[in-house]
Amino acid sequence: MLQTLDFTGVDGAYRTRLPRGQFDVDAALDVVRPIVADVAHRGEAAIMEYSERFDGVAPTSLRVSADVLAKAAADLDPDLADAFGESIRRRRQVAQELEVDTNPAPAILAEGARVSLRNIPVDRVGLYVPGGLAPLASSVIMNVVPAQVAGVGSIAVASPPQREFGGLPHPNILALCHLLGVDEVYAVGGAQAVAMFAYGVEDIVEPVSLITGPGNIYVVAAKRLVRGRVGIDSEAGPTEIAIVADDTANPVFVAADLISQAEHDPLAGSVLITASTALAEKVQAEVERQVVDAPNADRIRTALTGEQSAVVLVRDLDQAIAVADAYAAEHLEIQTADADSVAARIRNAGAIFVGDYSPVSLGDYSAGSTHVLPTAGAGAHSSGLTVRSFVRTVHVISYDEQGLMAIADGVERFANAEQLPGHAAAVTVRRRA
Repeated sequence: MLQTLDFTGVDGAYRTRLPRGQFDVDAALDVVRPIVADVAHRGEAAIMEYSERFDGVAPTSLRVSADVLAKAAADLDPDLADAFGESIRRRRQVAQELEVDTNPAPAILAEGARVSLRNIPVDRVGLYVPGGLAPLASSVIMNVVPAQVAGVGSIAVASPPQREFGGLPHPNILALCHLLGVDEVYAVGGAQAVAMFAYGVEDIVEPVSLITGPGNIYVVAAKRLVRGRVGIDSEAGPTEIAIVADDTANPVFVAADLISQAEHDPLAGSVLITASTALAEKVQAEVERQVVDAPNADRIRTALTGEQSAVVLVRDLDQAIAVADAYAAEHLEIQTADADSVAARIRNAGAIFVGDYSPVSLGDYSAGSTHVLPTAGAGAHSSGLTVRSFVRTVHVISYDEQGLMAIADGVERFANAEQLPGHAAAVTVRRRA
């Protein structure tokens, strides 16, 4: 089912040869630009029209009431409520213990010359939770928990209205908002939600400082349009998984994990990197077997047979690691002998899942890690959504007279060398005080 790419005779330039789906944000900008401009100009009326057009329903109110949120939580199946609670607990523990930036001691550069660092949370964030093919209630946890741990004072959530729920977002999304103590929730999706957060809507929504959360190509295009007016987390494309596996891997597990990501989206990428032709053949056969009765078989087949998915054959484990680093997968699984040591050699990935019993689906829900991760090779330079995503780093410069005078000559020379005498004068005038 998956195409096979033979890299055994290839040395380097892996990035240009690896499979990658097409995700043309620039083309989507032409669709999104008038929507964003219309929401910025007409506010609520424009959002209602686009909700009707794109979601098939206009909510009775953009903001979901606290009573509706509480009812959604009360109506949860008890077992599902327990699963939600455990996922929240684990994500919060990881955020608090591993992601919180501490304020280090000031750097004392000389007598009377001190620079310190403060980490300040953004004032207000807009968190987007997708609806679409799958209502990703788990994204509520992944967005809200790190924002809360960071100390963000004002949190708003938007998710598309659903026709089958009377113009409200999916009940699981509403229930999780209530469980997390978020009562500012809007039944708004797509580009119009991004525009709403960026520009605000008079008497309904205050603008935010930062917009986070995954979405389709139109959400991504809208985030690109408003970037600069507000901060954004990333321009995330379709989800992807890469698996580095050797002949010790269980082909049933590998096939199931490739399928799990293909289930997300017809554009999702599933890539197996292996030096074992025997494993590759077993995985291909196992994929065929497992897909036959899968509930989302058509979507899975489209993703697995697309140009973005493949089995990549390599010479050995060293080349497998080099190829994985070149691909910089959103999710990278290591299913090899001594998986811990292999994982330690990986440099580029959104998240690394080590061993046979760390599937990506664990990270999607309850591993405690984030599932909002860089895609399309951005794992080579960007990080997933964590507490740090909601914090700004501010240097605080505190020099007294002695500290400034000790370095005044150098500052003046530097300023004059750049032909900025006013900069020099701001120091010189203090010599005469």
